[in-house]
Amino acid sequence: MCHFVGKKRLMRIMVLGIGNILMTDEGIGVRVVQELESRFRFPDSVEMVDGGTSGMELLEPMMDLDHLIVVDAVRSGDPAGTLIRLEDDEVPALFQTRLSPHQLGLSDVLATLKLAGGFPKHLVLLGCEPKSLETHMGLSDAVEAQVEPLIDAALKELSAIGVTPLSGMA
Repeated sequence: MCHFVGKKRLMRIMVLGIGNILMTDEGIGVRVVQELESRFRFPDSVEMVDGGTSGMELLEPMMDLDHLIVVDAVRSGDPAGTLIRLEDDEVPALFQTRLSPHQLGLSDVLATLKLAGGFPKHLVLLGCEPKSLETHMGLSDAVEAQVEPLIDAALKELSAIGVTPLSGMA
């Protein structure tokens, strides 16, 4: 979907939180997007998406984005709660080394977007090292402590491309 103001096309921006909220820290991406949606109102050009454990069904909404910000649990071998930021070509490379629990679905979508010529113009992954991926609702303390920093990081990414929330509360 394109948004136009007058004859000017607005940027298409998506903040995508992925993860399984039933597997402890794997739900960090979903949690961050839910918090952003509940606390802020964004311009129409910004779409907040709870991608859950979705895969190829995200293909169409992700096609031809100007900016894609993905928030996810990322296994890097660092201590639990460690934050990671990757961008553009670093992100598909991450999935080749199998660091993200959602790599199959997201890596397939990104590869298909690239083949179809619809890869996002700019891609950022904001990740957090999980402590636990066991079946349990709720985040571990180490990852819970990173919810606010990840919200701030997502807002900083949006600010860097000229997007600020329209209001402090949705």
